[in-house]
Amino acid sequence: MKTLISGGRLVNEGRTFEGSIVIEDGRIEKIYEGTTAPRGIYQRHIDASGCFVMPGVIDVHVHFREPGLTGKGDIASESRAAAYGGVTSYFEMPNTSPQTTTLEALQEKWLLAAKNSSVNYTFFFGATNKNATLFPKLDKERVPGIKLFMGASTGNMLVDRLELLENIFQTAPLPVMTHCEDTAMINRNMVLAKERYGEDPDIVHHAEIRSEEACYQSTALAVSLAQKYGTQLHVAHLTTARELQLFGNDDHITAEAVIAHLTFTDADYHTLGTKIKCNPSVKTAADRDALRKALTDGRIFLVATDHAPHRREDKEGGCAKAASGMPMIQFSLPAMLDLVDEGILSVERVVDLMCHHPAQRFSVRDRGFLREGYWADIAIVQPDNRWTLVEEDIQSKCGWSPMTGRSFHWKVKSTLCNGHPLWHEGVFDTNYRGRQLLFR
Repeated sequence: MKTLISGGRLVNEGRTFEGSIVIEDGRIEKIYEGTTAPRGIYQRHIDASGCFVMPGVIDVHVHFREPGLTGKGDIASESRAAAYGGVTSYFEMPNTSPQTTTLEALQEKWLLAAKNSSVNYTFFFGATNKNATLFPKLDKERVPGIKLFMGASTGNMLVDRLELLENIFQTAPLPVMTHCEDTAMINRNMVLAKERYGEDPDIVHHAEIRSEEACYQSTALAVSLAQKYGTQLHVAHLTTARELQLFGNDDHITAEAVIAHLTFTDADYHTLGTKIKCNPSVKTAADRDALRKALTDGRIFLVATDHAPHRREDKEGGCAKAASGMPMIQFSLPAMLDLVDEGILSVERVVDLMCHHPAQRFSVRDRGFLREGYWADIAIVQPDNRWTLVEEDIQSKCGWSPMTGRSFHWKVKSTLCNGHPLWHEGVFDTNYRGRQLLFR
C-alpha cells in the first residue's frame, strides 16, 4: 500500500521544513520539500496540516512486566500506551519473572512480543554475578545491550563486587546500561530513617534514603570503569546535578534523563505521594533544573521514561513498603514538547533526544530518522491543542498516572509504525503487530 503524508512540517536532523512523505511497503520511499504534494496514486492520504511530522520515539528504557508480573502490565497493554504517545519502538528491561538473564528467557520474550506487541520491540539481557560467560553468545543484531544493576535491585541481578564489575566492563561485547545507586549507602540510610521515622518512613524522606551521594558514588564508579576499559557505557536515569559533572568528555560514555526527573521535584511528594516514588528518587528543583539544562549542552544524550506500571495497591505505604516506578510512556512526548513551549528546548532538540540519539547510541538499524529507505516510524503531533489527562485516557493496565489532571498543549494525532497507521485520529488498530528491532 502506498501512503502520502502531506501538509505538515517535517522535523528531522536539526531542521523543520514544510514537506511530504511517500511510504511504500512500510518504508519511506521519498521525502519532498515544499508545500506542493507530489502527484500520484495513493491508497492512503494522511493530511498533517497544522501538525509537526517527526520520527517515532524510541524509548530505550521500559518495564512492560511480562512475563510473570502481568498484574501490573503486559506487552499488549503497555505497547498500546506507547502507540498512543507517539512511541514506535521500545527497549524492555530484564527484571521480569523469570529475569532475562538466560538465553532461554530472552527467546521467550521474543516470542511473546511477536505475538502481543503493537509497536517495535527489543530486550536487554540482564547481567548477574554468574552469567558473564553467556555474553559472547548474545546475537549482536538482536540484542541492544547488557543491563547492569549496580544499585539496589531484586533477586540476583545486583552486581556490586568490584572484581565482577571489572570483568563485565572488560568483556561486554555490547553497550552496558547501568542503574547506578550505592546499595550499602542506601541500606545504611534506610536503617537511620527507620530509627528516626518508624518502620515505613513517610515518602517525603525517599530522597534522603536514596540520596545524591548514593547516586554519585555509583555513577562515578561506572564512569571510571568504562574509562579504564573503553566500555560502551550508557548510564540510565540521572537524577542529580552533581552526576552531570561526569559526562560530556567521552564519546563512548553517555547519560540518560527520564521524564519523571525532568518533571517532578521533592516538593511534589507532599501532593503526589508515592505516585512519584521511583528509583533513583525524584530530587530537588535545582537537580531537575540542572537536568533540563543538560538536555541542550550534550551532557544528557537521550531521554527515556523508565516506564514502570504498578497496581494501585502496590503503591500504598511509604519509603519502605510502597513500590517504586510509574507509568509514563503514553505522556513522554507531550511532556517533552511542553518544554518547547516553556522555552527550555527546541522541537528539533526533542527529536534529537527521543528519536535520533537513541537510534545512534544503540546502532538501531534503519530507524530513528526521516530518511528515504528507512522504516516509516512516524509521529504526527499537533501544537496548541490543549487537553487534560483523565484516568479514562490511560492505556496502561494499571489505570493510573502521576500525570492525571495535568494539562498538555501538544497532542499526538497519529502514530505510524512501519508505515501502518496504528493510532490515527482517535482510532487504534488492535490487530497490528510491530517488528523486532535489529542493530548495527
